[in-house]
Amino acid sequence: MKNCVLCKSTARMYCDSDQAILCWDCDARVHTANFLVAKHTRTLLCHVCQSSTPWTGSGPKLAPTVSVCQSCVNTRNPNINGDFDHEDGDAENDSEDEEDQDDDHDHDGSDDDEGDNQVVPLVSSSSSSEESSRRFCRETDDLQPPNDHERSQDKSSLKISPWT
Repeated sequence: MKNCVLCKSTARMYCDSDQAILCWDCDARVHTANFLVAKHTRTLLCHVCQSSTPWTGSGPKLAPTVSVCQSCVNTRNPNINGDFDHEDGDAENDSEDEEDQDDDHDHDGSDDDEGDNQVVPLVSSSSSSEESSRRFCRETDDLQPPNDHERSQDKSSLKISPWT
């Protein structure tokens, strides 16, 4: 087993920038020192053989994580890929069972669930876009200030109250 270069406990992380293998605690101490070292990309070591894994991370403190390299997944435990049959306890290819399950479904060429997953646009108001634009133009015409002739007529109808 590889040991941390600082405290000699089990190494879990490799920092390429520092070229050092570190445990979780020492990795946190080293990479929280300042913002520059926090940017170092570190690679998680395999929990089984301590070789590099595809997992990388950076930041001041990485959470303890367990990772296994691809060679350990393939060679150490052949059942890790999901070939283990939990019902009768032996590992075998379950393609026969899958074929039997497929026969239970009626396949007439149509997909019954297809209608459930369709997206239908919401229906907008019953008026067309032309009608909406005409309505908008009418409303903006109502908001325009009156011309000089209309203003003179409005002033003649105004009554001034002494109490205002």
